[in-house]
Amino acid sequence: MKKRFFVLVIPLLALLALLGFHDGEPEIKSQWNGAKVAFLGDSITDEGQLGGQDIYWNQLRTILGIKPYCYGISGHRTTQILGQARQLLSEHGQDVDAIIIFIGTNDFNGSRPLGEWFEEGTSEVNRDGVMTSLRHRTPVMEGNTVRSDINIFMSFLKHNYPTKQVILLTPIHRGYFNCAENNIQPDENHANKLGLYIDDYVQVIKETADVWAVPVIDLSSVCGLYPMEPEHARYFRENEKTLKFSATEASSGSPGSEKGLEHHDLLHPNTEGHLRMAYSLAYQLLGYPARF
Repeated sequence: MKKRFFVLVIPLLALLALLGFHDGEPEIKSQWNGAKVAFLGDSITDEGQLGGQDIYWNQLRTILGIKPYCYGISGHRTTQILGQARQLLSEHGQDVDAIIIFIGTNDFNGSRPLGEWFEEGTSEVNRDGVMTSLRHRTPVMEGNTVRSDINIFMSFLKHNYPTKQVILLTPIHRGYFNCAENNIQPDENHANKLGLYIDDYVQVIKETADVWAVPVIDLSSVCGLYPMEPEHARYFRENEKTLKFSATEASSGSPGSEKGLEHHDLLHPNTEGHLRMAYSLAYQLLGYPARF
């Protein structure tokens, strides 16, 4: 009996050790173990969500063994990422390995213009010994647009953190949200006041990869969260409240009655949603260096 016990248990313990399922070790052993990672973003990153314990970046502490620094603030847009980055520099200096930026959904909801990456003119330059007039572009660093905001904070990060990993995440899909009479947000099948959809803002984040030479993880697709289908309400804070909405009213984005005052959240992931995001991110991050 004792021999059979060791034959069965020892290989099992070896397997669990290989996978990292024991106290004090990450579930997935990788280059991210022990990495100090700063997270910049909005309410989905804000440590006030879910009491701070079950947020995706804290789940990554368990899964990958990272040491997270959180700077996300509810309501923040791309224009405020520069302030978060400056606070990171002030508090931690160069004592950080990677910076992950999860932003864009509030820019869509606030109907912020997308803008342009560059302004273009001409410049006289020496080309092969001959002064030649060529088209010349300069990154847009002024104006109240999403692309100019990204140019500004990416320039700051490239200047102050040239040896650090910087990764952007696309915003996830948006369902109907209602937390107050003056804070009702239709689902993503409704355009914003500029006639733009959330997809347009996702695309701008993706473009950052080519413009600023940074990895972009398309969390919008890889995490699989899709609050437009009722079955995915299980991943959102919707399930934390007792609601009076019918499925038709919820999808319309404008209940139009006293029911519209009920809390309704298919925008912010719950614990299960954050865990799914964390595992999706973990396997994507395995493909990128944590340090340089």
